[in-house]
Amino acid sequence: MIRIENISKQNSHRLLFIEASAALNKGEKIGLVGPNGAGKTTLFRMITGSEIPDEGQVSVDKGVSIGYFNQDVGEMSGHSAVAEVMNGAGPVSEVAAELRELEAAMVDPDRMDEMDSIIERYGEVQARYEELDGYALEGRAREVLSGLSFSQSMMDGDVGALSGGWKMRVALARILLMRPDVMLLDEPSNHLDIESLIWLEEFLKTYDGALLMTSHDREFMNRIVTKIIEIDGGSLNSYSGDYEFYEGQRAQNEKQQQAQFERQQAMLAKEIKFIERFKARASHAAQVQSRVKKLDKIERVEPPRRRQTVAFEFQPAPRSGEDVVNLKNVHKRYGDRVIYEGLDFMIRRKERWCIMGINGAGKSTLLKLVAGDSSPDEGTVTLGASVKMGYFAQHAMDILDGDMTIFETLEHNFPKAGQGSLRALAGCFGFSGDDIEKRCRVLSGGEKARLVMAIMLFDPPNLLVLDEPTNHLDLDTKEMLIKALADYEGTMLFVSHDRHFLGALSNRVLELSNEGVHRYDGGYTEYVARTGHEAPGVGG
Repeated sequence: MIRIENISKQNSHRLLFIEASAALNKGEKIGLVGPNGAGKTTLFRMITGSEIPDEGQVSVDKGVSIGYFNQDVGEMSGHSAVAEVMNGAGPVSEVAAELRELEAAMVDPDRMDEMDSIIERYGEVQARYEELDGYALEGRAREVLSGLSFSQSMMDGDVGALSGGWKMRVALARILLMRPDVMLLDEPSNHLDIESLIWLEEFLKTYDGALLMTSHDREFMNRIVTKIIEIDGGSLNSYSGDYEFYEGQRAQNEKQQQAQFERQQAMLAKEIKFIERFKARASHAAQVQSRVKKLDKIERVEPPRRRQTVAFEFQPAPRSGEDVVNLKNVHKRYGDRVIYEGLDFMIRRKERWCIMGINGAGKSTLLKLVAGDSSPDEGTVTLGASVKMGYFAQHAMDILDGDMTIFETLEHNFPKAGQGSLRALAGCFGFSGDDIEKRCRVLSGGEKARLVMAIMLFDPPNLLVLDEPTNHLDLDTKEMLIKALADYEGTMLFVSHDRHFLGALSNRVLELSNEGVHRYDGGYTEYVARTGHEAPGVGG
């Protein structure tokens, strides 16, 4: 359906693709992977025709419809969320808009004299709407929005009043409703909670078109894709299998390549030594010449390109007392909405609690109460002896000073630390070389999140309170963070929609639901096994 043939592409000074080829066939579900900046979004843009390769070509079969979701959702306002989603479905949305105008005209007292023609036109438009299956389309649009966690009032309210993350969901819903022959999804999992993620997973599994997607959520990718295309040093390498299979395969290929490289290096060293030793002797001249010629002809094995991921190791955190946080009889409401009524909750040293709960159940509120960002209406929240807290909030990125560079920000926070250790810290969190001279205002969401995390973990707290810490992180940084936190000696309380993160790090689960609060000993994996569901409100 889509063929990428020998493409080369340069963006400003960076070579993204060098004679790269790949194909997307009918019904294939492919994960597109590669380090940040490797050219994933550029590839999507070349498939949709909004960018063209410098050389080679991208061809799409005649009549193939493509739906492209990316993070840049554009301006949305003046419509309800449902109308905005239906707008993506082509002609039916124009007919729906005219229907709504005619319905308004019918009750307009100033237009009574044209009523006959309005009613006649209404009949024609309504027939056309039915012919296009418009009523079923609205039902489907609501079904998709409901799957992405929209309430009825959000569906019917002005889309302009929604936050950026919810607008992303509207843009995603538009593509899902369209059900094109090919879906290109650039980070669809970024702004979703765990319930919406699981719903989207099911939707994409049953979608019969072809799919090419990127995602920083390995669990999500694993369950959907059956093939991986990797952008690596300008080439496109295809692997059949899911993400986990690809990781194993890539590691094996690197190992083999390393072994080949080392064998060849040893052989070359031996040849060069012979040449050096005998080049001055006339008796060996012919042998030396033939060996020099042989060396020139040998195709050199390249060493495997090492992915730059640096491990981060915690300084040991100071030890806290056994009781770390104690919430007693906590009541909290926002306007008419009751969040907690008499919540009692104790966190002890070395416990790692993940908080599960449907949207609006009060997950972030609980973290804010513990962090002191919000106070209870009644009851008490007490931190134990010697507790030193690190809090990563959704708005943590707003506290960075836009005029400072990354390095200045680190220096400002740790004036006593040496340059070397701050550079090492920056390197662990993916800022190497000149990156550390970037001003904070130009950083992407992911870079800001990494910087805030670096500041929080350098002088480690013994209680970490994390609200969606992996939201903007790429797969490699996320992996590094999970490894670092697995060795962390302190106590943790966190909310995350990343099931790999939940499974790897939690040893306790607190579930907030309409029926009350449930505690589970054992981590997220045991919770899923015991409850039969991956998240509250989701069938097992």
